[in-house]
Amino acid sequence: MRLGGLRHERALASKQYRDGTFRNTFHAKPGLAGPRTPILREFLFGGAKRKPPGVIPVASPLEAWTKPPSDLRVTWLGHSSVLLELDGVRVLTDPVFGNRLGPLSFAGPKRFHAAPVTVEQLPPLDAVLVSHDHFDHLCKPTIFEIAKLDIPVITSLGVGAHLEAYGVAPERIVELDWWEQHALPGGRLQFTATPAQHFSGRIGGRDSTLWSSWVIETANKKVFFSGDTGLTPEFADIKARGPFDLTMLEIGAWHPAWGTIHLGPENALKAFDMLGGGTLLPVHWATFDLGLHPWAAPAETLWTLAEATRQRIVTPRLGVPFEPAHVDQPVPWWRGVTSEAPAIADLVTG
Repeated sequence: MRLGGLRHERALASKQYRDGTFRNTFHAKPGLAGPRTPILREFLFGGAKRKPPGVIPVASPLEAWTKPPSDLRVTWLGHSSVLLELDGVRVLTDPVFGNRLGPLSFAGPKRFHAAPVTVEQLPPLDAVLVSHDHFDHLCKPTIFEIAKLDIPVITSLGVGAHLEAYGVAPERIVELDWWEQHALPGGRLQFTATPAQHFSGRIGGRDSTLWSSWVIETANKKVFFSGDTGLTPEFADIKARGPFDLTMLEIGAWHPAWGTIHLGPENALKAFDMLGGGTLLPVHWATFDLGLHPWAAPAETLWTLAEATRQRIVTPRLGVPFEPAHVDQPVPWWRGVTSEAPAIADLVTG
C-alpha cells in the first residue's frame, strides 16, 4: 500500500520514515535468525501441539458488564482484544472477532475458540485502538462492524488508509506518530503512541504504515498496551509516562528466530521491569496458531518465571471481566484444557 496526500506528507516528516518505509529505531528486521532446518521441521511436524487438545473455556461478560465498574475493569476477549473501562470510559484494543486471519474468509489461521461477544453485543464504546495493520490486529470484517458505531478509531500513522477502505469515516480516524498524543473531547481519555520494535504490512507491501505501543490514560488511571514489539531500550523512555495501573504485553506467536520483533514470555517480563512493574496482563496468545510453540507454552513459561521473580501477573479466563487491583493471584486455567475434560471451566479467576 502506498500512502498518498496528507498521509504521505506526515510520513515524510516522521523520524521513523526513510526511503519510502518506516523503520525501527534500532534497525531490527523481521527476517529469520539462525538455522532454518529446525524451524522448517517444527513448522511441518509440530502442528498438533500448537493447537489446544480440548475446549478453551470462554465466559460471557454480558451480565457483568451491566454492573457499574470500578475505576479500572478489564475484559480479555482473545488474542490482543481487550475491553478497558477506565473511570467510566471504554476503549477496545485491536478488535479481532473474525473466524480466520488473512485476506480470505475461507483460509488462514482459524480461531481456537469463539469470540466471547460480537461487536453488536459490546457496551457503548468511547474509542477503538488499532495498534498496527497486521491481520491479527486489524481484522477487516470486524472493522466493517466497528465502522457502524460512529466512534473514533485511534491508530498508527498510515493505518487510516486501511480503515477508510473498510468503511470508517475519515473524520473518525486519528493517526499518530510516536510520542504524539490525542485526547477525546473533554480530555476524558488520552492516547499516546509510543515506540515499538516490529514491522507492518498486509497484502501489497511491507512497512508502509507505522506500528506503535500505546499509553492510554484518564485523569486517575493509566495503562500500557504493547501492540506487537520486541524488546527495545525505548521501554525505559516509556516508563517515564507511568506508573501504569496495568501493563498489557504480548507473549505468544514467538520463536527465537524472530525474537527481535516479538517479546515472548521471558522478554515480556524484562520489558515489564523496564516499564516499572506493577501488574502484567499477558495478551497475544491462546486464540490463533501463529508461532512454533505449544499453544499454552507462553503462559506456562510466564507463570513459572513470574513465580520465581515474584512479578505480579494476572491470567483471567477469556470473557471474564476483572478489576486488576482486586486479583489476589493468577489462575493457570490453561492447564485444564485437556483432551479428557475442560475441568478448568469451574475455576474462578480474579
